[in-house]
Amino acid sequence: MISEAFFVVPESLHKELVESAYKHRGYSDADSGYAARLAAYASLHGIRTHNGIKGLQLDEWFSSDPSAEIEKLPSRFAASEIWNGNCKLGQAIAYAAMERCIELADEYGIGQISVDNVFHYLWGGGYVMNAANRGYIAYTNCTSPLTEVVPFMGKFPTIGTNPHSWGFPTMDAIGFPIVIDWATSVIAMGRVQQLKREGGSLPPNAAVDNDGNITTDANEVAALLPFGAHKGYSLGVINELVSGFIGGSLPTARGRKLDDPAEKNNSCFYFQVIHPDAWSSGAFAKGRNQLENIKAVIKDLLGHGNENCLLPGQMEAEAVARCKKNGGLLFSSAELDVFDEIAEKIGAPRWNRLQFKEAE
Repeated sequence: MISEAFFVVPESLHKELVESAYKHRGYSDADSGYAARLAAYASLHGIRTHNGIKGLQLDEWFSSDPSAEIEKLPSRFAASEIWNGNCKLGQAIAYAAMERCIELADEYGIGQISVDNVFHYLWGGGYVMNAANRGYIAYTNCTSPLTEVVPFMGKFPTIGTNPHSWGFPTMDAIGFPIVIDWATSVIAMGRVQQLKREGGSLPPNAAVDNDGNITTDANEVAALLPFGAHKGYSLGVINELVSGFIGGSLPTARGRKLDDPAEKNNSCFYFQVIHPDAWSSGAFAKGRNQLENIKAVIKDLLGHGNENCLLPGQMEAEAVARCKKNGGLLFSSAELDVFDEIAEKIGAPRWNRLQFKEAE
């Protein structure tokens, strides 16, 4: 069973440790700040699979280049940009790309940026949520650093968990942005790692062991299965094709040492921001404006006996409310142990957990 007990950690203390851990690895103050910002944003919204722990773990495995800078490549399209990430920290790239997409959307109605030569940007939902909170429609996807998903009817992992993230500016309609953020596997590998830490079991038909047999034991997982059979598989393929068009190479080469020096082993990012006015036909029923129409659509979705259904992003909004009520970020005892290990590795003060109250 996963412990239901969570402890309240001041966001400033969390920020200090995460920033220090990235600086210890040679990252600049600015990039370390971006990493800490995304880590805190994830934890604030109850995202436990792609928080600071996962970010530091990914960096340890795939080692972005602390000295790298973004190279903007020529593009003949005004609203489109192409960047070479040069293996720069993914969180820093993602924040910069979304900010630039917003500038393009303000000018052209839509802005898009593709980025080659990267590894991971952690929680994609955080970037689109940030844009949605500012009034924009946003989308991002990336190819995962490793291929850990077995194709539908296959037996060898040749696809990444390949997340898709959409954010919609619905704050004025319902009080929070609708954010649809999902891996294309039944669960993310970060969830498997969380279950390993906390002694939980996987849902059925989510993963296989080394022999290709279904397993619910997190310690036996060798690869994941796509959600919805052929449907999740197809969505995972989308990311692989987007990456292929951008400049990404063989999926099974990603994140691995290469025998062929001419091959490529990193991932690709894609970002898109749309100004809501660019979508509006203006021909809304009964003379409604765009906001009134969105309210009507959501009301209809949740009507007809569906009043108790959750909207995507609602659980994250509730997590924010809980954090604010408790006055800090919430972490399990197992997560506190990992943060203590991080502090010990970099020579930072370890957290005295006696100072942390249990969350309500």
